[in-house]
Amino acid sequence: MDFRKGRREDYPEINLIPFIDILLVIVIFLAVTTTYARFAELKINLPTSSAAQTPNPPKQIEVAVSEDGRYEIDSTVVGDASIDGLATALKKAAANENEPVVVINADARATHQSVVNVMEAARREGLTRITFATQTNP
Repeated sequence: MDFRKGRREDYPEINLIPFIDILLVIVIFLAVTTTYARFAELKINLPTSSAAQTPNPPKQIEVAVSEDGRYEIDSTVVGDASIDGLATALKKAAANENEPVVVINADARATHQSVVNVMEAARREGLTRITFATQTNP
């Protein structure tokens, strides 16, 4: 029962359902029109060369490093596994070649120090062109 005299005071109310509908339409519109770019990839512009290939590729000295720390240079086992022994074997394998490339084939479980020893021996002999051989997984 309403014992008040006069007019009833109505409170204004806001109907939220149309407002929610409009917001959902805006969210759907933004989701559909947004382009998703991948930033995880590194975009690189590699330089190009117009020069012809060199007729005589540099000599490659293949150095194999086994898991247990044994070394093999151009299919010849190195008896002395010290840095001086490796340097002597690298110098012999270079045989007065002009800037040969030292290719290091290291076992996946070879110690880091074994690979660093090869790099140090190459540095001592002035062989500055060093690369690492890898293989792709099948």
